[in-house]
Amino acid sequence: MASSDIREPRNSFSVQELVKEPILTIPQHFVRLDNQQPDPSLPYSRPLPMITPTIDMAQLVDDDDDVELQKLHSTCKDWGLFQVVNHGVSSSVLERLKHEVEEFFKLPLEEKMKYKIREGEVEGYGNVARGAGKLDWSDRLYIITNPIHRRKPHLFPELPSSLRNTLESYFSELQMLATKLLSLMAKALKIDTKEMIEYFDDGMQAVRMTYYPPCPKPEVVMGITPHSDATLLTILHQVNGVDGLEINKDGVWFPASIHPDALVVNVGDILEIFSNGVYRSIEHRVVPNLEKERISVAFFINPNFEAEVGPSPGLTNPKNPPLFKRVGMEQYVKGFFAHDLNGKSYLHRLRIENGSEDNSA
Repeated sequence: MASSDIREPRNSFSVQELVKEPILTIPQHFVRLDNQQPDPSLPYSRPLPMITPTIDMAQLVDDDDDVELQKLHSTCKDWGLFQVVNHGVSSSVLERLKHEVEEFFKLPLEEKMKYKIREGEVEGYGNVARGAGKLDWSDRLYIITNPIHRRKPHLFPELPSSLRNTLESYFSELQMLATKLLSLMAKALKIDTKEMIEYFDDGMQAVRMTYYPPCPKPEVVMGITPHSDATLLTILHQVNGVDGLEINKDGVWFPASIHPDALVVNVGDILEIFSNGVYRSIEHRVVPNLEKERISVAFFINPNFEAEVGPSPGLTNPKNPPLFKRVGMEQYVKGFFAHDLNGKSYLHRLRIENGSEDNSA
């Protein structure tokens, strides 16, 4: 919730509504402090090129000499993010998803308010206050979709049926993709694939549909606050092909250029913990576009609620001690949502003191 000293006009609940009229001045509750603002050299005047690592799923699955597998392994260690091509998600599902998500954000505000974030909850439609009550330059619909019994009756079941059915089809295909990726990551880490599969089988899954309106002064706002995902794995689809994702690589923010047919895969904090620091989650943010709207759908994959978040037993021994504490998944989720979104700060809280920052497979 926004801090109580901020009096927001009715339409500031939705940035999409706010920009329907010309804006001369960005409202102060969107303006970030100087140390939170995007680097003025990116991406407005001097964009630094970044070749986003690419994994070809067709080559990865049919990889007799493990060349592509080693590429996946090194990418997860060094980058924590890659775009996957030939991913197997059908183009017809992606086309329907694009249409349905765009139609959702075209609904009147009164219709979208049916799904508004309720007091004390994190799921629903709206804008979320970050540190110091600052708001992201975006509207989002966040819903936990699995386990089925965790679905809130006023959210996913009440979405327009065509959107709901399309999302179900999309989730089904992403689950197959995630199973393949995580199984191959287990192979690369030299742990039992069964251990990895059981870890996220019937796990917590969620979706976040986000609308980033154009911004007349993108250099003073943030589409989404810099953070790493608290997940096992995140799969992102840039629905309308507009870039804006930036990643923090070695302390420098780089704009990520994503192929139109690719999906973006993030290593999440839980995978960094599970791999005992071999794989690294990536800090990222979104910078709004000056002229174009950006729409994305993020699918979050996590262990099941009965699981324990901690390093894999197969990756720890006396010479390679655990770098992270163990905590129940339920407690982990509650702790994350009670914590301010701020870089990788939540992950750092789980690191065992005096543990080494470096660990390699």
